[in-house]
Amino acid sequence: MPLNPITTTWPLLLGMGILMLGAGLQGTILGLRATLEGFPTPVTGLVMSCYYVGYLLGTLIAPRLLRRIGHVRVFAALAALASVASLVHASWVHPLPWGAMRLISGLCFAGIYVVAESWLNHRATRTNRGRLLAVYMLVLYVGLGAAQFLLLLSSPQTAAPFMLVSALISLAMVPILASAQQTPERAVPHPVRYRDLYRNSPLGVVAVAVSGMISSIIFAMGPVYARLSGSGTPGVAVFMAVSILAAVLTQYPVGRVSDRMDRRTVIASVCTLATLVAVSIVAFGPLPRPVFLVLAALFSGSALTLYSLAVSHVNDKLEPAQMVAASSALLQMNGTAAAVGPVLAGSLMAAFGPRAYFATLATLTGALTVYDLWRKAKRSPVPRAQKGPFINTQQIVNCAGLDPGGVQVAPSGSVKAAEAAQLSP
Repeated sequence: MPLNPITTTWPLLLGMGILMLGAGLQGTILGLRATLEGFPTPVTGLVMSCYYVGYLLGTLIAPRLLRRIGHVRVFAALAALASVASLVHASWVHPLPWGAMRLISGLCFAGIYVVAESWLNHRATRTNRGRLLAVYMLVLYVGLGAAQFLLLLSSPQTAAPFMLVSALISLAMVPILASAQQTPERAVPHPVRYRDLYRNSPLGVVAVAVSGMISSIIFAMGPVYARLSGSGTPGVAVFMAVSILAAVLTQYPVGRVSDRMDRRTVIASVCTLATLVAVSIVAFGPLPRPVFLVLAALFSGSALTLYSLAVSHVNDKLEPAQMVAASSALLQMNGTAAAVGPVLAGSLMAAFGPRAYFATLATLTGALTVYDLWRKAKRSPVPRAQKGPFINTQQIVNCAGLDPGGVQVAPSGSVKAAEAAQLSP
């Protein structure tokens, strides 16, 4: 790439940033509106989980569509369908159509990110891919965090927020389609067995699944928790923005530390910190608002690094040729677990009240800490010479329907996970 990669890919980055605004607003407004409409909390959790079912379907369907009709048409079709799904949310406020549209949104967003990241990787080179993907991830995070404040523009009990989501998704097509000058070659990875992945890295596989549950609970049920705890729309927006943007600040330093020491120790450390913070929120009851927001930021900033740490730990045990297929399997495993998270948290919150939100999260991080320490006692650490660089991948997919910038692979192999290892600090 003779020119600066940011200069040549700015339409794609702009389009994905706009798409993040729509996706982030959609995820939060659905949870908030469902609570205001009096949906039972378990039902809300089930509706939100439908996204992850659709997402898994999208990772299977999108590659086949790409081979049949090409990148440009797939992107345009899926974005248009996602835009319509948002309008249906506003037209029929009922759990059944919402669940169906949430599933369609998941399918569409999964396909959109496969297409967009294929273009991104196609335009990158080995020397600039890390920088380009890092900027891409930053754009996604900022868009997702900024989207929370769009809640303040209109009442969540009107159709206006859903119309805004539809408009943003439609607007995102313009710069991305305008930048579609070339499409990438598609490689098909060889399948990998989950049993072999677990045998190579038990902790990594378990941490991938647990992190999927944690992230889906944060992003799907966080607005519900905030509302049930007495927060108004501005309070929900601030809580979600703090929870999301905190992860932006922690990815780099945690990744650097994990490259220098046993990743299992780092996983245990962030899980322990997250557990202590969540237990404190539950145990001490209502806290002053600034203190609560600081603790919420500490929790999400710690817990939302788990997926990156887990994937990096798994890849430490793999040969480069295995990474593409392994990343695809981990992506599907993570998404499957994510579909369970909102249902679990919603049911517990209905039974025990809003405090069950952080209690559930504390239980998950605490259990992973115990499992981590048990695995450390069973197996020696990966030799430093064998460790690969930290793979800075966050579960933006599980947050609001986003795939984390080029480090995950749909079954088509449209994103090269082995090359994505270049995304190290």
